[in-house]
Amino acid sequence: MLATILMASVSLICSLWDRAGVTQHRVARAWGRLLLSLGFIRCEVHGMEKLQPDTAYVLVANHASYMDTPAILSSIPLQFRFFAKQGLFSVPFMGWHLRRAGHLPVVRDDPRASVRSMSEGAKIIAERGVSVLLFPEGGRSETQMRPFKEGAAYIAIKAGVPAVPIGLVNTRNVLPMHSCMVRPGTIQVFVGDPIETRGMKLQDRGRLNELLQERVAALAGETIAYSDTGHPVIH
Repeated sequence: MLATILMASVSLICSLWDRAGVTQHRVARAWGRLLLSLGFIRCEVHGMEKLQPDTAYVLVANHASYMDTPAILSSIPLQFRFFAKQGLFSVPFMGWHLRRAGHLPVVRDDPRASVRSMSEGAKIIAERGVSVLLFPEGGRSETQMRPFKEGAAYIAIKAGVPAVPIGLVNTRNVLPMHSCMVRPGTIQVFVGDPIETRGMKLQDRGRLNELLQERVAALAGETIAYSDTGHPVIH
């Protein structure tokens, strides 16, 4: 909490002269590295050579722990913005940073607001040339990966940029759900091959979404939660 208050305060100060969020993102990366260091957590990255620094992407990752965001921030040296639960924007310091740095809220119970938010994400990619990060499960998964929602696929196709599957391994162990105790360990971040979306239409988002989930699951070594009828379990 102290680290978050400190780094969010620095981010707010930086926002006085940097409205684009570039400096704030650098501060956020330092925040991520600081949290990992305080928890005695190492982060190993595999596949970064697949990403080009001058290309915008839609980054798509599994979500098993609150340590997922610090792990990606500290590991992926790209300028990116991410979608966060709307409630986080009302949290002091963290919410102030999210808003001032140009991150976007996820509106779950309002379909129209959700579409507007996704369209805004595609606009940020097109106008600013920065990437966006999404956790398409819609929340942390305690044991098995949840079925992906189609927002990431929608944004990638609408913006016409590659979608990149990212698998996070061991974040669930270093900080499990329903626990405040951080455990020392090693997190692995696996970057998959970018999936080109040029030529795709919005009607193709279901197929792209399935492909993204399959690749993220393979990279993370996760299984997808299904019901007895063979359909995905929606939490």
